[in-house]
Amino acid sequence: MTKKMNKIYIYTRYERSWHWLQVVLIAILLVTGLEVHGSFCLMGFEQAVIVHNFVGITWLIAFTFFIFWLFTTGEWKQYIPTTKKILSVARYYGYGIFKGEPHPVPKRKDAKHNPLQRLAYLGVAALLLPSQMITGVLYWTYNSWAEWGLDFLTLGMVAMAHTAIAFGILIFVVIHIYMTTTGHTIFAHTKGMITGWEEIEEGTFIAEWEQKTK
Repeated sequence: MTKKMNKIYIYTRYERSWHWLQVVLIAILLVTGLEVHGSFCLMGFEQAVIVHNFVGITWLIAFTFFIFWLFTTGEWKQYIPTTKKILSVARYYGYGIFKGEPHPVPKRKDAKHNPLQRLAYLGVAALLLPSQMITGVLYWTYNSWAEWGLDFLTLGMVAMAHTAIAFGILIFVVIHIYMTTTGHTIFAHTKGMITGWEEIEEGTFIAEWEQKTK
């Protein structure tokens, strides 16, 4: 029996633009970063460094605008962590999804992310990305460390941290891409991030899941 779906407008134009801009910037940074480390030769070391630095600064500026947008629109509330229904969501992704069960936490305009997503996105946005940007800026301003009193740092230390965080972001990207395929169709979530409209199974609006403790 075919499930009847409801369409709801979830993602604003800015959110969608920011999402796809990040996709492009992160992809370029990962490719050029790996080339700088000698993993392969695509555009040459010097050109890879130039592109990597330019895109990194672009990402830093775009991220600053994103944080400003979060706090001026109140969208920061979407990332408040919660443990409510988190076990149900974990069970769904580990078992229920393969049995065709409905998602225990359907999306809504005012609750776009389920508990696991909130923890993951908050960790990335509040820890991984800022740490990557800070180590990137430090790497870029190496010649000024003595003047700033950062003599205790070593270039190898910063480079190692920057690379480790980059692999952490890469792992998140791989998992994120997989999760985009877990909608009612393989491209449903991707389509939602392009059009702004998500389709959810009819009747899944009923529960205010944030109010529940189980």
